[in-house]
Amino acid sequence: MIRYIRLAFLGLLGLCLLTLALANRAPIEVRLLPDDLAALTGLTWSMNLPLFLVIFASIIAGVLIGFVWEWFREHGHRATAAQKAREVARLERELAVLRDSRSVPPQDDVLALLDRR
Repeated sequence: MIRYIRLAFLGLLGLCLLTLALANRAPIEVRLLPDDLAALTGLTWSMNLPLFLVIFASIIAGVLIGFVWEWFREHGHRATAAQKAREVARLERELAVLRDSRSVPPQDDVLALLDRR
């Protein structure tokens, strides 16, 4: 059931994006810098693109920037989790060594009697 809902949602989203692309096919000029700044620096790069490509590229750029931003923001949490995982692994190794050392029976009869208490 969830699979069909997901497929219907993706189909509806695809239809909306296709409609948006067909409605915004007119070419626009995309410039690197504003006119005054471009004249000052000599960088007059521009390109004619359909408006829907500019819209879709902006959406994709925004999503990628958001992912990278969150990845950097969560760096502290990941570092703390890795540190705790290393500490747990060290303590588990130490516990295993302690259990192994206690499982060896003492060689002396007096010590064996004392361990039974």
